[in-house]
Parts: sequence; C-alpha cells; structure tokens
Amino acid sequence: MANILENYFNLKERGTDIKTEITAGVVTFMTVAYIIVVNPAILEAAGIPFGASMVATILSAAFGTLIMGVYAKKPLAIAPYMGENAFVAYTVVGVLGYSWQTALGAVFISGVIFTLLTISGLRNRMIDAVPDNLKYSFAAGIGLFITFIGLVNAGIVSLGVEVAPLHVGSLNTAPVALALFGFLLISLLMVKRVKGSILIGIIITAVLGFVSGVAPAPESIVSMPPSIDPIFLQLDITGALTWGFFAVILTMFTMDLMDTMGTLVGVSFKAGFTDEQGNIENMDKPFLADALATVFASLAGTTTTGTYIESATGIEEGGRTGLTALVVALLFTLGLFFYPLFSSIPTAATSPALIIVGLLMMGSITKIDMNDFTEMIPAMAVIILMSFTYNLGVGLSAGFVLFPILKVIDGKSSEVKPIAWGLFVLCSLFFIFYPY
Repeated sequence: MANILENYFNLKERGTDIKTEITAGVVTFMTVAYIIVVNPAILEAAGIPFGASMVATILSAAFGTLIMGVYAKKPLAIAPYMGENAFVAYTVVGVLGYSWQTALGAVFISGVIFTLLTISGLRNRMIDAVPDNLKYSFAAGIGLFITFIGLVNAGIVSLGVEVAPLHVGSLNTAPVALALFGFLLISLLMVKRVKGSILIGIIITAVLGFVSGVAPAPESIVSMPPSIDPIFLQLDITGALTWGFFAVILTMFTMDLMDTMGTLVGVSFKAGFTDEQGNIENMDKPFLADALATVFASLAGTTTTGTYIESATGIEEGGRTGLTALVVALLFTLGLFFYPLFSSIPTAATSPALIIVGLLMMGSITKIDMNDFTEMIPAMAVIILMSFTYNLGVGLSAGFVLFPILKVIDGKSSEVKPIAWGLFVLCSLFFIFYPY
C-alpha cells in the first residue's frame, strides 16, 4: 500500500513522504474544520435546517477535496466558501426574498458554467482580465462583510437602533461576554502561532458555554448523521433560470472565480507549484475539482465550494501532494458521526470564528495601490459597498463598472482588457435590472 501511494503521488519527486503528508493533512483539517459548524450556522438564516446542512457541508467538502487529491494531486482542501454562504443567506434569501431552493439552483448553474469554462480554457483568460487591485478588494470586501456578520451574530453590534443604524450591543450579557472571550482566545492562539487556532478557540469557548450554562451541553458526542433528505436534490433550477435572477448568478460566478483564483495563486507560490514565469502547473485540474465540487454541493443542499486558503497551513507542514488532500477528505467524512457535538455549539462560539476569518481576509487591502485613483476608487467602492449594502453582488459589480470608466477618463483605456469590457456590460445590466 505504501509503495502504491508513493508511486501514485510521486512523493520522492516532491521531496516528501507518507508521514509528512498525513501530518500535513491533519493540520489542514484542523484549520478548516470550523466550516462544519459555521456554514450550517449561517445557512440557518436562509431556512436550511442545521443537521441536514451540516451533512451537506461535510459531503461536499469530502467530495471536492477527494477530487483535488486523487485527480489534481494538490495538497489543497475544498469546502463551502465563506462569503458565498453569507450572500445566499443574507442577500438572496434575506434581502431579495428568494427561496433557498432557488438560490441552490443558481449555485448549480454557476457550477456548470465554471465546469464548461474550465474545460474550454476560458476560465484562465477571465482571471487574467481582472485587474490585480480589484482582486485584492474582492477578498478584503468579503472579509469585512464576514466580520460584520460575526459581530452582529455575537451581539457585539446591534442593528436598527433609532439613533443610528448601528450601535454597540449589550456587552454585559453572558452570551456577548462569551463571544468576546472567544474572540480574544482565538486572537491569542494566533499570535502564539498555534496551529488550528480557530478550531481550538471554538471548542474551548463552546465548553465554557456549556459549563457556564450559556448553552445546553450535548446529550451525546457520537451518533449516526442526521438525514440529508430535507435538502438533498431540492434545488430549483427552473426558478433560477429567470432574468430577475441574472444578478444573483453573476455574483456567484464572479465571487467563485475570484476566490479560487486568489487561493490557488497564493498557495501554489508557497508550495513551489509554479514555473519560472510564475505560471501554475496543471491549473485546469484544481479548477475542475473546484467546479465539480460546486455542482455536487448544489445537489447535496449547500452553497458554492472552493479551495481554502487555510490549505497553506498543511503546506507549511511539508504537504506537497494529493495525499495531504486525501487525508483531509477522510477526516471530513469521519466528522459525519459527531453531529450531536457540532449541533450543540452555541453562536457565541462560532461568531468569533467569523470575525477572525473575516479579519484575515481583509489583509489583502494592504496590496491595493492607493496612489492611483483609477485603481483605488473602484477597489474601495467594492469593499465599502459589500458591507454597507449588505450585498456582496453590489460591491463586486460596482468595481467592474467603475474601473473601465475611470481608466477611459484618465486616458488609460489600453489597460482595460476586452474581457473586462464584457464584465462591464454584464455588471451594468446587474444594476439596471437589480430588484431594488
């Protein structure tokens, strides 16, 4: 068995071994396992039942990561994306009033489109057409939005106050105090470079919540997973194939494109998967794994999946092949049987994770060129509008509209690539036909 794994994954050629790959897989899983709890917690706001959603989350993560490991042979984990889940729960369902079934239909459509674009090679061309500063702003804007959601869920920030649209929450209540403790604990662990800081923080905060009585303790730890029937194959594809839903599909499409592109480029450089020109070897394979996982996720009953930047932790441990991803997929599958524990974790324990993950994503704001107004204004519009409108699609589309306009005004139209003009048209239509 050992020889089969070594030969299939070319371990010696990559300068690694089975022990190192297993260790890297465990570390990667520790850093992404929070999604098992956080994703269903967010999607509950859309009316998707927690238990079935947790199963869909795990199955989608295991499926996508397995393809990434066995087919693409990369040490990368795939799971439902943060940002896309919030877009569905708080914008598509919460603000626009669509059903979660129709939202999943849009996820399916975007996944199919990505699959076709990847196979044809057009996906790489689209990525090349997006300006770097907009790429940075997408990650930062999604990060600010996720942090905002975490603050609201924790009760640290309150909405709808008469004096101001935002106000500090009741910090002297037990749930909010517990959430603040969780935030400080995760922050401390990260400062000390503890691997799996987010997962450890969630666990310790949850235990403290159980002991203090803030949340009821689980009656058991292990059980058979809950049924996925309430959401499995419940997507409404026909409902998503309407002109009014165009803006939603466009947003999902753009978010997934930017997220996966940014993650793959970042971790590939760190792992040494690039050539002398900076091109990623066999990029189409991890892209295809991502696209197929999104299609599967919509069928299972959850939102868009993609490659996680936390995969860099396993790479830091020496993971260099798909064997690392194979280990992550196995650990995700085992998580199916810990539903009683996962479902009992209080919001006060998951909200700090949202805040921290969002803050980490905002780091890319430092890469934006603030000296060039034709770059800075579109980028900052993306970041600000994503959160202030509570709609990621508005922010993304604003960036694609403003960028070419400002470049033309400044006499730099040559910096706008043809595909970027196509995105300009699409995003202009987004605002024209948006259901205000």
